[in-house]
Amino acid sequence: MTSKLMQEIKFLPGVGPKKAELLQSELDIFTFNDLLYYFPYKYIDRTRFYKTREVNSNMPYVQVIGRLSALQKTGEGAKARLNALFSDDTGVIELIWFKGIKWQLKNLKPGAVYVLFGKPSLFNGKINVVHPELDEYTNENSETAGGIQAFYNTTEKMKKNYLSSKAILKLQSNLAPLVRSSISETLPAWFVKKFKLMSLREALYYIHFPDSHQRLLAAQYRLKFEELFFIQLKILSLKSNRTQKFKGHVFKVIGDHFNTFFHKHLPFEMTGAQKKVIREIRYDVGSGHQMNRLLQGDVGSGKTMVALMCMLMALDNDTQASLMAPTEILATQHYNTLSKMLTPMNLNVRLLTGSTKTKERKIIHSELLDGSLDILIGTHALIESKVAFKNLGFVVIDEQHRFGVAQRAKLWQKNTIPPHVLVMTATPIPRTLAMTVYGDLDVSVIDELPPGRKPVKTMHFYDNKRKQVFQFIRDEIRKGRQVYFVFPLIEESEKLDYKNLESGYATIKKVFPECEIGMVHGRMKPDEKDFEMNRFKNKETQILVSTTVIEVGVDVPNASVMVIESAERFGLSQLHQLRGRVGRGAEQSYCILMSSYKLSKDSTIRLQTMVRTTDGFEIAETDLKLRGPGDMEGTQQSGLGFNLKIANISRDGELLQHARNVATDIIDSDPLLQNELNHLFKVQLKKMKQAQFNWSVIS
Repeated sequence: MTSKLMQEIKFLPGVGPKKAELLQSELDIFTFNDLLYYFPYKYIDRTRFYKTREVNSNMPYVQVIGRLSALQKTGEGAKARLNALFSDDTGVIELIWFKGIKWQLKNLKPGAVYVLFGKPSLFNGKINVVHPELDEYTNENSETAGGIQAFYNTTEKMKKNYLSSKAILKLQSNLAPLVRSSISETLPAWFVKKFKLMSLREALYYIHFPDSHQRLLAAQYRLKFEELFFIQLKILSLKSNRTQKFKGHVFKVIGDHFNTFFHKHLPFEMTGAQKKVIREIRYDVGSGHQMNRLLQGDVGSGKTMVALMCMLMALDNDTQASLMAPTEILATQHYNTLSKMLTPMNLNVRLLTGSTKTKERKIIHSELLDGSLDILIGTHALIESKVAFKNLGFVVIDEQHRFGVAQRAKLWQKNTIPPHVLVMTATPIPRTLAMTVYGDLDVSVIDELPPGRKPVKTMHFYDNKRKQVFQFIRDEIRKGRQVYFVFPLIEESEKLDYKNLESGYATIKKVFPECEIGMVHGRMKPDEKDFEMNRFKNKETQILVSTTVIEVGVDVPNASVMVIESAERFGLSQLHQLRGRVGRGAEQSYCILMSSYKLSKDSTIRLQTMVRTTDGFEIAETDLKLRGPGDMEGTQQSGLGFNLKIANISRDGELLQHARNVATDIIDSDPLLQNELNHLFKVQLKKMKQAQFNWSVIS
């Protein structure tokens, strides 16, 4: 990058120190280059002009040529307003200003002809435009010179300091001639020609100042493709380097531990999807390279069983295994499940959490070092520096998005030879997001449920149907089933009319006096939570009233009904996770979504999606479209060091796939980018912001 592009933004004509400070604090624009890459979020076609009689309040924006008249100021101070009339030969529009009145009175010329641009609205049966843009009509802004106008995101603070979208566009027009000659191509000439891309210099001009829809689309395509391509090239380069650099344990045999469990102690027949995933992992751990694999599967699909079989592979090859879970409830559940299944095999399996007593900890530390401890299950306690293994060969990380990169790294670093890493998630990750955030991992998917499992029936009811819902629940309880009630808040919120946990608990006790009812929330001490959860598991309580603390890690096969109160307040991913708490037994299970009548468009889509499908991947794709990648759970922890400036992975999925295919071809043919034709790629990758830790080695 040339020095011109790296100049401080305060030196750009029209900026200065005060505006520079705002651009830095509000938009992270520090240099000329930062402003150049601050792209518009929308465009409005100003080539079309309307007559006043054509204007109606349903139009988003209009542009009219007319004469200004009848300027009149009324009121003082905060109540001041300025009115004017704007007319052509077909009618009149009223103009209104509440701010900047002094400036308008000084600069506007009654009787002059202007080009008006603004959003029309209807008031008292008349069309008006509040705070219109007015440019005096000249030959330069005649009916073909309006062009396609770019609009930029700004903040309220910026607007108060005269840095509106129009002001940003003006700064871009000041910048363009200064830096045009300094923009150097980032892609090789052969590449630009092969994929018919606009040059970078042209793209960076027309993205801000498009003179036609064709040029705008070409500029957007070039910049989006480049952005996605370099992300994929970086991810695949990291993966290639990791494969070359990090040699893993070679698991040569499938021995007694694996075979004995598989043939004698497997509690149920494995699904075809589970067997396929085990084959993929078997290939990885025998390859001589460290495995980094992401295992996706809905709640109840059998990921834990796959993890256990893989840990037994590690034991067959004289190494130890560990499983790390994000919460004590989930870690304890894994420990109880796995140790029970492994009881006939006489293996040493232990649990390490924050609650583990000092005496027990000492035993665990000693057995880890002498190799007599086979499988260690735990929480963040596993990554403490005191926890040292004799020979850690296989690591399973459950609900991995809940751990930070540095935390996972500590576990990975506990062996001279890197252990194989299997990260698991019950939060389905959309294909486009997986290609980006987890693009350097090999991905396995368990896409079928164990035999005998029935899909959960999901129903949506408004609050006025509560009596019928309560009767349905009573019928299920009489059959011997159990019920969850989930609420979004613990205490009453003054701003939002959430159904809160405490009043909900009181209501449910009143409605179901014949039932034992428990309550669990995040503010309870761990032993209090465990006590209530165990009562529910042991069928001592029929109803459990809870917050989302039960979202992960609660397995009660007898619970057949999940009632989610104020369901419109939950995200799709969370609703899907909560639904996964039922349907874990052979009986038909139900998820009941309760909501008020006041539903936003997005809330309606979320609830309709939940009722329509139980497919976690379809739900995840819908969630991504609604919320965008920046809000998706776990995506901020990726450590890959990229921020999308123009591409949108929820809307540009096909382009992302194309970029990945192109990047794959390049890395396959030239893994280290040593070919002179690919030199520019290598230069650009070095310029990309490096992550603090290499995500590809821990996932």
